[in-house]
Amino acid sequence: MIIENGGVTIDLSRLPSPAFVVDELALKRNLALLDRVQKESGAKVLLALKGFAMFSTFALLNRTLAGTCASSYNEARLGREEFGGEVHTFAPAYSEKTLKEILPLSNHLIFNSPGQWQRFRPLCRKFADRVKFGLRINPEHSETKVALYDPCRPGSRLGTRVQDLRDADLDGITGLHFHTLCEQDSFALERTLQAVEEKFSDYLKKMAWVNFGGGHHITREDYDIDHLCRLISAFREKYQVNVYLEPGEAVALNAGIFVATVLDLIDNHGPIAILDASAATHLPDILEMPYRPGIIGAGQPGEKNHTYSLGGVSCLAGDNFGSFSFAQPLKIGDRLVFTDMAHYTMVKTNTFNGVPLPAIALHDGTENIIIREFGYLDFKTRLS
Repeated sequence: MIIENGGVTIDLSRLPSPAFVVDELALKRNLALLDRVQKESGAKVLLALKGFAMFSTFALLNRTLAGTCASSYNEARLGREEFGGEVHTFAPAYSEKTLKEILPLSNHLIFNSPGQWQRFRPLCRKFADRVKFGLRINPEHSETKVALYDPCRPGSRLGTRVQDLRDADLDGITGLHFHTLCEQDSFALERTLQAVEEKFSDYLKKMAWVNFGGGHHITREDYDIDHLCRLISAFREKYQVNVYLEPGEAVALNAGIFVATVLDLIDNHGPIAILDASAATHLPDILEMPYRPGIIGAGQPGEKNHTYSLGGVSCLAGDNFGSFSFAQPLKIGDRLVFTDMAHYTMVKTNTFNGVPLPAIALHDGTENIIIREFGYLDFKTRLS
């Protein structure tokens, strides 16, 4: 089976199943747009490892991006060892043990609360010659409609509100970090900046850098890059600060597919196709967000002649990819191709129920290169 995805021809018959396939040419297209933002706005763009961490592509990504942002020791170490450039680390809280591990790896280290900064400032000062310290703020301005992904919703544990800074000693803090967006445009950022300035302008004037967080859908087709660059440039000039962006999704947007195979066809109040893949283990965002993925050649239920519920291979009753319609009946052995599967998928895979991890492949514009396949030991060694 040969498909066209974003102008690239991919031979599925030469792939194991299930498998992620990342398109190198699509990554290059995204990088060109992100590089334009850096050059026109003066901002630095970091790769958010929580969104995309396929380190076999880092030799390509680090030619353009300034570094990585991490939320754990493992991510910080991966960024330092495999990517290079700057490593910016943030976590909702640090233990002393974790902080001692992360400090030698980081260029910027961001605290979530003044209390943690006060507690660990003596330790941090030992690294002050090479690490810049920041504080995450909460502008209490929500742009995200899904509560699960809204860091500014009431009761959020992420970031410090302006009223909680009044008596805080920020000596040694040189930057601020905020994050309000999720797959959103520059106009959502503009509204966020208005809220940030309204509440935190007095603090901004004392800073050397500001991190605008992630969720910027810069490489989406309808994204207004000119508007983004104007916002960043004006902010940099007004406060005389360096600006960082840390998208994960924008780096790998529309740069990967997920391939699965039909194992069985049954009927229970309608046709059901069971795949060799699992929403719970391979594409958990489908159940977490939840959302309906795209499949090449498939339509909405009832849109085409043959509608199927697509079930996963784990024993979880709700392991389901959703309902899709096809022009022709599905057959055992058919391969289905899920689109836009590079970001926030590979990083979330798990081995629940002993379901094998998907293979990872890279399409270099000409052929599929199998980067890694997983086996029994990958399952066994996670557990004891």
